[in-house]
Amino acid sequence: MIEKTRYSDAELEEFRAIIMEKLEAARRDYDLLKASIMNADGNDVTDTSPTFKVLEEGNATLSKEEAGRLAQRQMKFIQSLQAALVRIENKTYGVCRETGKLIPKERLRAVPHATLSIEAKQNGTTNGIK
Repeated sequence: MIEKTRYSDAELEEFRAIIMEKLEAARRDYDLLKASIMNADGNDVTDTSPTFKVLEEGNATLSKEEAGRLAQRQMKFIQSLQAALVRIENKTYGVCRETGKLIPKERLRAVPHATLSIEAKQNGTTNGIK
């Protein structure tokens, strides 16, 4: 039996739908994080007594820093999903970049932006590569 070297167009369309759904949710989450960083909800500490104002501002700064880190991570996730869509267009989606073999469908359904099979990822980790 000949081993498949790529997913069929129908299978790629199934993955495209999964990615588009995740991309939409990721963009919504990113917009919420961005809004919290910009304090778009108008919830500030102007009406807080001076004693607690310093503590509140410090907490707000930490929250904004954490939201900033989460927003950066979310943007990276969005970019990974967009790159996966490009691979679908090129019909190279689902091919492990280390082994050249197809990444199992189960893995792609769970992690649709994956570029490594579990086997390649584990081998890379033991060799000091991430």
